[in-house]
Amino acid sequence: MKPSLHSERSADETDLGHIVADLRSLREQSHQTRYGRGSLPELPSRTATIEIVDALAAALFPRHYGPAELTYERVDVFVADTLAEASEGLRRQVRLELELTGRGQENIPVSAASDIVARFANELPSIRAVLETDIRAAYEGDPAATSIDEVMCCYPGVTAIIRHRFAHALYRLGAPMLARIVSEVAHSLTGIDIHPGAEIGESFFIDHGTGVVIGQTAIVGKRVRLYQGVTLGARRFELDEHGGLAKNYPRHPIIEDDVVIYAGAAVLGRIMVGRGSTIAGSVWLTHSVPPGSVITQAGAQRDAFDEAGPI
Repeated sequence: MKPSLHSERSADETDLGHIVADLRSLREQSHQTRYGRGSLPELPSRTATIEIVDALAAALFPRHYGPAELTYERVDVFVADTLAEASEGLRRQVRLELELTGRGQENIPVSAASDIVARFANELPSIRAVLETDIRAAYEGDPAATSIDEVMCCYPGVTAIIRHRFAHALYRLGAPMLARIVSEVAHSLTGIDIHPGAEIGESFFIDHGTGVVIGQTAIVGKRVRLYQGVTLGARRFELDEHGGLAKNYPRHPIIEDDVVIYAGAAVLGRIMVGRGSTIAGSVWLTHSVPPGSVITQAGAQRDAFDEAGPI
């Protein structure tokens, strides 16, 4: 039935002032719950953090991620200028995070943000060095790769691991919120979700990538290869003494060196996958396996029935 003129007029005459007032009231209630009364803290900027990370990637790999007009003779100048600007921007964002998370606490050192950024900057050469091994692993691990340059420009796994190396350093140094912003931007870009707390060894390669999830307390060794849809996750969530979810306890797998995990496999809980093992596609693995294991769907299902425990 065709709407009446009255209903059309009512839709056109929405009381925006009333809606704005209701939204303001809800916003104020939320702010008071989180921060109490008083001025609101300034939040770290997602937009600024993205720009900083892109600049850092360009400083580490200027030929691939720097400006198109950059000449070889100007590379060092570009790197120096980019690092100086990125460090200043990062210092501001770290300071905002520290002020936010330390709200209500006294004696937060003024130099704390500068200390974190200085330590982060000093790690950049070692981050670049380990990324070289990741990029090489991607090239050597994919017969379709025609060059290192193609891998760096095109592979989502490389995009994700570059950002994870930055995020993990920030996470360890005391800026976990910024680290999470970096990891979630990589997630949005690639479909690869790596928590910045995850520890990942050198020569790491994610092929194809979409749908890969690596949890906060996962530990991944050297020369590990994952395919699309792999989950390194928790099997269950523990509760604290108040009945809420416990935080920051080890609940994700340990993957030793030289392990390959194929598409769609889920490795769950604080279990260990021994060195040199192969986990077949779509396996649901909830118990440790020794070095050199080959775990297929049939074997994993039989073991699960033998355990006879709830998932």
